Amino acid sequence: MPAILDIPSARKNPNARRAWLPAVTRGFMNRCPACGTGELFHSYLEFNKKCPHCREELHHHRIHSIPCFISFFLIGHLLIPLALMVDMMFEPQLWVHFALWVPLTSILGLLLLPRVKGAMLSLQWAFCMHGFEYSALCDPAKPRKN
Repeated sequence: MPAILDIPSARKNPNARRAWLPAVTRGFMNRCPACGTGELFHSYLEFNKKCPHCREELHHHRIHSIPCFISFFLIGHLLIPLALMVDMMFEPQLWVHFALWVPLTSILGLLLLPRVKGAMLSLQWAFCMHGFEYSALCDPAKPRKN
């Protein structure tokens, strides 16, 4: 059973409850958090303005640099224990460490960064943050400008 959020805009609209875990999983897989079909990115790290499939607006995000921090936090926690185990078990020369860990760190960073960025956008979408509260699932009525 997916986890459901209690969000402030859901109190205005009782049908506005969004499951956050499926949304974050979809975002991690480069899929729209709303429909799970359309792609999030139109280039390596640039989001589509709208989902190509369901037309959900995706331009509201405020992600900034948190995906970098999370990506390298995860990579560090994965590779540092591995590097220490390799060093203690095999005692390789320094050039072997460079030849092994520098490319592995770079490849993991390049693979993980867009996935974490998609997950962060989906988390904001699920919490109805930064303009996502005006989508059809949260609150369909946008405020009027005077």
